[in-house]
Amino acid sequence: MISVVSLGVVLPLAAAATVASTPDLGKAEARCRPGESGSAFTVEVEGLKDRTGNLKLEVYPANDRDFLADDNQLISAGKTFRRVEMPVPASGPVRICVRVPGPSTYAVSLLHDRDEDRKFNWKVDGIGFAGNPRLFLGKPRAANASASAGRAPTRLTIVLNYRRGLGVAPLAAR
Repeated sequence: MISVVSLGVVLPLAAAATVASTPDLGKAEARCRPGESGSAFTVEVEGLKDRTGNLKLEVYPANDRDFLADDNQLISAGKTFRRVEMPVPASGPVRICVRVPGPSTYAVSLLHDRDEDRKFNWKVDGIGFAGNPRLFLGKPRAANASASAGRAPTRLTIVLNYRRGLGVAPLAAR
C-alpha cells in the first residue's frame, strides 16, 4: 500500500515527467546573445524559393532515434533540443544563430515554413539539413544531417530543398 506521503512525492514527479507541447519548447536555450562567443551554429541559408513565411532551425541529438523526434519527449528525457524561429527577411543574406549545450556533434534541420502552419508540408515548404544530404523519400540519417560545434560559433551553410516532381531537391544545382 502506498502512503499519502509517497503519493505527495510521486504525483509531482509524474506530472513533471512530461512537458506540455508548445511551439516555445527549446527556444529560451537556443537564443544567441549579441556577439555570441560560446558553442553555437551560425547558419547561412541558401536557395530560398521566395521571401514568404518563417524559418525554423532545430537542433537534435545526432542519432537516428532522436533526430526529428517529438520536442516535448526529447526535453522530458533531458536530451538536447533547440529551436529558433524567425520571419524570412524581405531581402539580403539570411543568417540564423542557435546556441547548443557545448562542443559536440548535433543533427540540424531547417524548415522554410512558407504557409506558416509550423509543420513540414512537402508540397509547399522547403527543408534542409546540416551537411546538405541528398534527399529521397524519407528523412536523412542523422549522421548525414549533422555538424560538429566547437567552443565558439561554428559556421554552417544549409541549402533548402523544395518539391520537384515526386521528391524534393534544391531549386538550383549546388
